[in-house]
Amino acid sequence: MAAPAPPPVMAPPPPPAVVSSFPPAAPQGQPVNMAQWDSNALAPVYERSDQPPLTDGDLGKLSQAGFSPDQIVRLIAERQCACDASPEGLIRLKVAGVDPQVISAVSLHAMKPNEALNLEVTLDFSGESRRARNAYLYVFVDDGDLTRVMSTNIDELLRRPNAHETTVDTSDFLISRTVRRIVLPGQLALKTYGRHTLVVASSASPNLNHPSQLKAQDRAAAQVYQLDYPRASLQTSCRLSAAYRRDAEIVDRWRFLGSRFECEWN
Repeated sequence: MAAPAPPPVMAPPPPPAVVSSFPPAAPQGQPVNMAQWDSNALAPVYERSDQPPLTDGDLGKLSQAGFSPDQIVRLIAERQCACDASPEGLIRLKVAGVDPQVISAVSLHAMKPNEALNLEVTLDFSGESRRARNAYLYVFVDDGDLTRVMSTNIDELLRRPNAHETTVDTSDFLISRTVRRIVLPGQLALKTYGRHTLVVASSASPNLNHPSQLKAQDRAAAQVYQLDYPRASLQTSCRLSAAYRRDAEIVDRWRFLGSRFECEWN
């Protein structure tokens, strides 16, 4: 029997400055439909390595600690390097005084830059209902000068069979509760590295392409997360869980309760 999902971690409402600071929507204008990810294979379980790749900062620390260029080159060859091997990155290493032999090893062994991260969206529905009060779930992510938008129509998702769908029985001696769980695995394309802001919101409006278009009450109920997107990594895996429950006032509708978001890099 599958273990019950932990309760969602509720994030504070996004301050107005967060929404207003989002860049414009991506040129394509239409959100990425997360439901289309349903046919993709689930990402493999990743086992953490005891020897993660070296970084640009590690190279400086090793040099200052007295490691010879030959030793650092061997470490780079053995463990790879999640380093910036772009021309600008190599220039920064040279300006920092890194040995030319080490710079050559970085150019040779640096990992391929990340172009997207694996994003697994899990939706849990508790109770017997027919429709969601707000039919659309949106995810907005800033990406440099653009805003990436992902969405799914909850009502359409629930009316169809899904490739990755299970029923999780969380019954106990006092309360019998069955949760319908739908997992949508896919990829989130990000072109810029570093800190990103992610907003999760429920809305009745279709075709939104920016968080500023959310109604005031939906924006107040939205949740804001921060993620640090590395230039290179062995793993680029994030998980977004959202929970719905039968509404106490409108019993044939599901109400969005909240979400939980986490990422893992190595």
